[in-house]
Amino acid sequence: MKRKLHPALIAFAVLVFIFLTGPLVIIIGSSLSSSEFLEFPPQGLSLRWYENAFDISAFRRTMGTSFFLAVAGTALSMLVGVPAAYAMARYRVELPGWLGNVFVLPVLIPEIVLGFSIMKTITTGYEVPVLPSLLIGHALLVLPYCVRVTGASLNSFDFSIEEAAVSLGCPRWKAFFVVILPNIRAGLIAAFILAFITSLNDVSISLFLTGPGVSTLPIQLLAHMEQFFDPTIASVSVVLMFITVGVMAVVERTLGLTFLTK
Repeated sequence: MKRKLHPALIAFAVLVFIFLTGPLVIIIGSSLSSSEFLEFPPQGLSLRWYENAFDISAFRRTMGTSFFLAVAGTALSMLVGVPAAYAMARYRVELPGWLGNVFVLPVLIPEIVLGFSIMKTITTGYEVPVLPSLLIGHALLVLPYCVRVTGASLNSFDFSIEEAAVSLGCPRWKAFFVVILPNIRAGLIAAFILAFITSLNDVSISLFLTGPGVSTLPIQLLAHMEQFFDPTIASVSVVLMFITVGVMAVVERTLGLTFLTK
């Protein structure tokens, strides 16, 4: 016999759904407004603000910078985070317990403090150019995601498989690439997606590390909003939202969402 859901439970689920999707509906509606100002509900419908977003050269330039930082920063953090996660999972007995907490510090420390520290130490202290400083900052920001998500997959991995491959003559470095990495593919992809989205939408760290001629799209949006309070801001936000959905759709198309549960 089917159990009937309590009306209060249904009402609560609907309220949660409205709470989660409400801001998205407001942003999309505001981006389609024909008004000169950001408002909701829109008085008329128009796509001119999307056209205006792509006509502004600063948005096009900073969007390319943001994508470069998101991809390169995530790749750099993966190069550091995956071996670190492997070492902590493989040699958890030999390594000190506090070592794992070191890689979580960028999350525990407020981003404003982290951004100021990087600016003071790397950009000002060592006179590193703006773009490399941004790359280092974004890599540090997303490093905990790479370590923790990959480490979760490695903690459930049976390392006896690796030992079997080594005992059959496979070099240990090769066993890492042909045995371990394919088995933790789900964790690697999930870590990359989380890190990529976090880096793409970062504001706090980029605010300290941007400089003349080099900026990211979120910072450029803030600068634009200081002078113009038009729906262009909402249209760019919708574009970023659909890019995020597109990344998830590509993953689902190529691997299937079931990879996250493997």
